Amino acid sequence: MWLKPEEILLKNAFKLWVTEKDNEYFVLQRRRGYGEGGGGLTGLLVGTLDTVLDSTSKVAPYRILHYTPDSQVYWSIACGVTREEIIQHWDWLQQNIMRTLSVFDSSEDITSFVQGKIRGLIAEEGKSSLVLEDDPEKFREALLRFEKWFELPPQEKLVTYYSCSYWRGKVPCQGWLYLSTNFLCFYSYLLGSEVKLVISWDEIWRLEKTSNVILTESIHVLAHGEDHYFSMLLHLSETFVIMEQLADYAIKRLFDKEAFQRVPALSDPLQITKRGLEAHTKSEQFQTFFRLPKEENLLEVHESYLWVPFSNHNTLGKICLSENYLCFASQDGSQCHVVVPMREVISVEKTDSSSRAIMVCVRGKRALRFSEVRDFQRLANTVRSRCGISASPQHSGSSEGIRGECQSLINHFEDNPEDVTLMVGQKDSSKAVSTEALMTVFHPQDVENLDPKMLKEKMKEQSWNIHFSEYGRGTSMFFTRKTRDLIVRGVPESLRGELWMLFSGAVNDMATHPGYYTELVEQSLGTSTLATDEIERDLHRSLPEHPAFQSDTGISALRRVLTAYASRNPKIGYCQAMNILTSVLLLYAKEEEAFWLLVAVCERMLPDYFNRRIIGALVDQAVFEDLIRENLPQLVEHMTDLSFFSSVSLSWFLTLFISVLPIESAVNVVDCFFYDGIKAILQLGLAVLDYNMEALIVCNDDAEAVTVLNKFFDNVTNKDSPLPPTVQQAPVSNNDKASHISVDICELIREAYEKYGHIRSEDVESSRKRNKLYVIQTLEDTTKQNVIRVVSQEVRLNVSHLDELYNLFKRQHFLCCYWTMNSPALLHHDPSLAYLEQYQLGFQQFSVLFSLLEPWAFCTSKSTLSLWVFRLIDENQDGLINFKEFCCALDTFYSGSFTNKLKFLFKLHLPPAFTGSPLHLKEQSLQEFIPLTEDSSPFSKLSAFDLPEDGVIRKSPERGRGKVDLQTYLKQWQNEILRKEETIKDLPRINQSQFIQFSKTLYNIFHGDPEEETLYRAVAHVTSLLLKMEEVGRRLQEPSSPPEATKPARTTTPAAVEESSTTEEASTTPESSDTCSSHSNQEAVSNLTHTEWSFSFEQVLASLLNEPTIVSFFERPVDIQTKLGKARATQLKLTASK
Repeated sequence: MWLKPEEILLKNAFKLWVTEKDNEYFVLQRRRGYGEGGGGLTGLLVGTLDTVLDSTSKVAPYRILHYTPDSQVYWSIACGVTREEIIQHWDWLQQNIMRTLSVFDSSEDITSFVQGKIRGLIAEEGKSSLVLEDDPEKFREALLRFEKWFELPPQEKLVTYYSCSYWRGKVPCQGWLYLSTNFLCFYSYLLGSEVKLVISWDEIWRLEKTSNVILTESIHVLAHGEDHYFSMLLHLSETFVIMEQLADYAIKRLFDKEAFQRVPALSDPLQITKRGLEAHTKSEQFQTFFRLPKEENLLEVHESYLWVPFSNHNTLGKICLSENYLCFASQDGSQCHVVVPMREVISVEKTDSSSRAIMVCVRGKRALRFSEVRDFQRLANTVRSRCGISASPQHSGSSEGIRGECQSLINHFEDNPEDVTLMVGQKDSSKAVSTEALMTVFHPQDVENLDPKMLKEKMKEQSWNIHFSEYGRGTSMFFTRKTRDLIVRGVPESLRGELWMLFSGAVNDMATHPGYYTELVEQSLGTSTLATDEIERDLHRSLPEHPAFQSDTGISALRRVLTAYASRNPKIGYCQAMNILTSVLLLYAKEEEAFWLLVAVCERMLPDYFNRRIIGALVDQAVFEDLIRENLPQLVEHMTDLSFFSSVSLSWFLTLFISVLPIESAVNVVDCFFYDGIKAILQLGLAVLDYNMEALIVCNDDAEAVTVLNKFFDNVTNKDSPLPPTVQQAPVSNNDKASHISVDICELIREAYEKYGHIRSEDVESSRKRNKLYVIQTLEDTTKQNVIRVVSQEVRLNVSHLDELYNLFKRQHFLCCYWTMNSPALLHHDPSLAYLEQYQLGFQQFSVLFSLLEPWAFCTSKSTLSLWVFRLIDENQDGLINFKEFCCALDTFYSGSFTNKLKFLFKLHLPPAFTGSPLHLKEQSLQEFIPLTEDSSPFSKLSAFDLPEDGVIRKSPERGRGKVDLQTYLKQWQNEILRKEETIKDLPRINQSQFIQFSKTLYNIFHGDPEEETLYRAVAHVTSLLLKMEEVGRRLQEPSSPPEATKPARTTTPAAVEESSTTEEASTTPESSDTCSSHSNQEAVSNLTHTEWSFSFEQVLASLLNEPTIVSFFERPVDIQTKLGKARATQLKLTASK
């Protein structure tokens, strides 16, 4: 690797370096302790020095220096990990530089020329890969160490690195922590003791910052059941954030199959940078805080003051700018923020250059004044360009004229409100879509009703109207502490839908997608899928006590919304609990609004909640457990097992308490959720447990605790609800109502905010990321234990071996997904399938792993034999191998009897495994093996296996796009149950070409064995004996003598086959046997008669049993543990060498 020329001092360096080559201007040196004569005390000291100190010149074992004869100054210009690498650089200098240097007169000119040439080479190399790094030269040095120490595939992208200590027990090892796209790596070398650690991000269970007596602050990593601690980091918080980002990136890419199409910095795993990760994290925080669509990226941040008219003062904060939104959040504790869509901006003015202020005018007679903006001119121009406002001379010259234009435009919109709708981009809804909230249809408010509850409702409406007049109304309203206070007191029935749309950000989604919902409804209605079947089943279970869902109006609206969402997001489709949530949304929002509210909940506010594994809900339950430990220590002391709260609170999170509270109370919880997100649900959950603390502590079992909580929820009321009794939900049980004091929902929510309002949303998000790793790995471990339990009943491998095999199998699946985005192999992982089918390998993945584990080294990863083995064990011929099929094949090789092993090899040369004849075997190898890409199936070229439209090969009928074919499923299940044990008599006979290839396979297996020659002779003897037996059998069966023309040919048959099986195969290696098998088979067949002959398995078995050397070879025990250990150590290196 070429290095930026640096002057070095050689006064004391000769003790560490040995000169190997030199000439008039360059010298090539080798580090002491490396290469020939290395080791000893010198090697230990030099190795320790190389690891601890951060200098490539001390790490690379070879280097090239430049000097001139009349100067004592040396310049380092190149280094290399291997001798071959440094020799290439040396030869290049000899061929391209040495002749040129003779034309220079002075040594200064020579040195300047060499330095300029080397810098040019470095710039050319770093055009693509290092352009985004903060310090390209230093990063090159770290990359050199990373590649040398860990030998990972060259495409693995190093993101960043840190100096730190790794604790082995109570002893710290000083070294270097390297964070790459797919791996966490650590290296340390201290006085001969080498510590090397490589952990995949997708294998990490825990990632957290910890502290104890010994370690004041450290990073704890849990993987493979082992704890790893890293400390003494100069920037520990920064390191932890990067590690958290990389782990989250791996989980989303490999488990969630997210492609990051809208995030260019993360769309290619080969180009991930620290800067790109940080930018993506900031964008996610920006989207979450301001409830913006996922398409929005944080582009600019400006510190400024915002004039807040309701307080008559400037508040300090930050302007955050994205593609379509201008947002502001205060930093002075006022909890004030505002979101301004660019579509609402009508003008941008630079009002006062001295105060560096700009004025942003929006619809509705509103203007926002930002002052003390450092780069206010560029900000104004940026906002103008994104709003489509031209920066004409009048813009900067005549502020009065602009104000007049703004005022006239505002007056126009006030007089013609329909123009606002058209300008926003909304279209008239289809007549099939309901345009009214169901509550207004089934419970219209009586204006003349003056009962106390209605009066209270009117007072709430008046409070909100006053709030709107002060803080604004609509998308650019100010959000402050007062807004939250009004939410806690309760939202008026008439404003609930509007405020839900505003707080959730759904109002922006709907405004930017006019007509989208209507199109979805038209496309999805009438379709029949698994999702629509589940929706139809649950329609009448959604708030059945409410009059709106006892009529076709409500049911039809609910059907349209759920079906449209299933069509929009097939990844989620439909999940139980979505019907309950959507029912409540339809009560207070119009149908299209309810759809966009559902989108906001499922895709932004409650990510990963509504899928088959409900990972998001499980993650939030883990967050809830952490908060219980922090805030309710008394409860934790009496109930050490907090998993009870996870099980009982699942419905709280999935339905936002709607399923456990009366509807009139539950809507108040939904109000808080749309304003504060999941934080509001967590706070309320803590308040519920706190309220019932004494009763829960004295409970003897879980059932009693569940009863306590159910009775509590039955007695939660909303004393201010104006809904009539026909709409309100009746309590489940009234028997013991007298003994329980009713609790008002507003009081409960207020108490939750007072006691637990200190919980920060940022801490909740951080806890979510931390717990997501553990939840996913727990689910993966459950899958593994279930698979091993099933497979252990079918094979003789013990549980520990199966555990290691499963880890290798799963890792092989992910290895081909590490360095490509949207790898087809990701389709082979489907968590919604049965446990055995969740991880499956295609041919290329299988061939690599099988070549590492099979005991005889006869199947290389690029062998047609691997293809035949793959076909043989792929029982349902879908082009994928599951773990059970894989283990059954290995179990036969490891623990099977001689007969079973021979039967496997025999079947390997019969269809469907072996489909070629000697005449076109070469053609088969070229057509069916060579064209396969890394992730493709060997059957992609075969007409017998047609892929579905989406490219996913499905084993079970329930995974298809259409309705579930239960009869097909039951028939498949019955066939598996009634499958008979195959006997040797059931095997078909093996023909000429198959037998010849069978003999070649035996030679491949025996190649390299100490008794190779003896085994070869035994196979030749068996081959000759079988052919002679076949010839004698044919003669005995023939009624008369054969024609003269065929006699010579028949007598040469055994010799021809024996010659083909001995002379040629004895010189064939396992690697070359497959390439020459076609040629050898053609020679053998050319000497055969036109009369076909064949052998049964019994004949082959009986003949081989007579050869003790062959029997003892196949019955030789296999050291499974050693084999697994070597595979584990080689798996990644084999991928690196591909």
